[in-house]
Amino acid sequence: MDDNIIDGLHDAGCSEDLIELYSSAASDCARICLLKRYRRELLDDIHLGQQKLERLDYLIYRLRNASTE
Repeated sequence: MDDNIIDGLHDAGCSEDLIELYSSAASDCARICLLKRYRRELLDDIHLGQQKLERLDYLIYRLRNASTE
């Protein structure tokens, strides 16, 4: 497999297991499916992080309002 692709997969945060699966995939279609699944996982992580930030922002808001009353 091309070293640029492996480097790109590492840069994207892919695990060694995912890279091995990618390398042994039977077709480009199977590789695309693997990458799309990983992309969904990353996006889910981003959404979870966003929800946590929103909760923290709300707590900060409540604390600020409680201290001004």
